Amino acid sequence: MAFFRPSVSREAEVRHHADQEVGNSFPRLLEKAREAEHALRAAQAAQVPDDELRAAGLAFDRALTDALRAAEAARRAAFGIKAYDDRIRRRKGVATPHGAMWDAEVSRLRTLREEHRLTGIARVPRPMPAAG
Repeated sequence: MAFFRPSVSREAEVRHHADQEVGNSFPRLLEKAREAEHALRAAQAAQVPDDELRAAGLAFDRALTDALRAAEAARRAAFGIKAYDDRIRRRKGVATPHGAMWDAEVSRLRTLREEHRLTGIARVPRPMPAAG
């Protein structure tokens, strides 16, 4: 008696390998985000002009976004290759310790990025147009 074992699609294999590659860069990107945060905090402590403070805040936002994308890719790869095609496999992947760790890391980075976008980027006042 032969058992039917569905194989994964070629697209799922390609996406899985791509996510593994992007996920491997997570530690480096997280370190870049930490460095950008230190630069932002140093600029805030030095009370630099608003333009420089905004540039530092935007650099931190870009670094956080890159780290978040790498963490999301690592999370998808941790769920397994079958999770790309099957919703149930994704849910089972979250239930594993490795999957739960990546899920928590993604959630933490999303919260940090959203909090930074709401309160951490300096707003530069726009000049008022001349009354004419």
